Amino acid sequence: MTHEQITYLVFGIVLVVALVLDLGLLSKKNATMSIKKALVQTCFWVGLAFAFGGFVWYEEGKTVALEYISAYLMEWSLSIDNIFVFILIFGYFNIKEKFYPRVLLIGILMAIVFRIIFITVGIELVTRFEWLLYIFGAFLVYTGIKMFGAHNEDEVDIESNKVYKFLKRILPLIPEDGDGKLSVIRDGKRFYTSMFVVIAMLATTDIIFALDSIPAVFAISSNPLVVYTSNIFAVLGLRSLFFLLRGAVDKFTYLQQGIAIVLVFIGIKMLVTFFHIHIHIAISLSVIVVCIAGSIFLSMWKNKREIPS
Repeated sequence: MTHEQITYLVFGIVLVVALVLDLGLLSKKNATMSIKKALVQTCFWVGLAFAFGGFVWYEEGKTVALEYISAYLMEWSLSIDNIFVFILIFGYFNIKEKFYPRVLLIGILMAIVFRIIFITVGIELVTRFEWLLYIFGAFLVYTGIKMFGAHNEDEVDIESNKVYKFLKRILPLIPEDGDGKLSVIRDGKRFYTSMFVVIAMLATTDIIFALDSIPAVFAISSNPLVVYTSNIFAVLGLRSLFFLLRGAVDKFTYLQQGIAIVLVFIGIKMLVTFFHIHIHIAISLSVIVVCIAGSIFLSMWKNKREIPS
């Protein structure tokens, strides 16, 4: 077996074992998750991702490992914005807290499948049409500038969401969670519950976010191993991160701006390759870490100053 095949094999084994432990054996049905448990599971997923990065360093070398860590941190930071939208969706449909873990589990597993499909198509397109990278780069710069100027308090309008409007048009919906069921029978007719709608919206929301994150990871590396593993590890940590951050939606005041700067940088990095300028992966990793960590610490400092003594 080649080094790459061994790395894929180890990733598959780690993935299956971690899913069984975190999403199966350690998660009781309809049980709520405390902040402490969410913190432990978040540390578990982040630690596992970095441990795999160490294995990649051993098997594939320093450059591939740094690409993987950079891509993972990029995807992980973008997933925080994803979570804030998840919180709004749960609140809008009044889903009971005991059903959160199950809904997130199904939504995340669907997101993994969709991301694998997106990444596979993306790799094929970039291999055949390399000029698409420049379009991705311009898109990321535009997205980053637009995100930087957006207001954090602007909420997503669920009622006008295209997926929600489409579901209302084609399916008979009922405004209740069906005690955890995706559909219920009323007067001999099948209705689809809020649980079904939320799962559909979580999966499609992640697809929308993937339109930013997948082009961004291509700017860091075109290595399929890096692209697949970094994306999947970031998505797998979404559930515990959701429970950790749901009470702190308004605390990360400057995180959006930090992510925006990273997107602009990654987009520029992609565009300057046209002039045969290649930014070293260590510089990319440094920019990602400084921007994300800096925006989080700046948000914490601002919140601390606003707390009356």
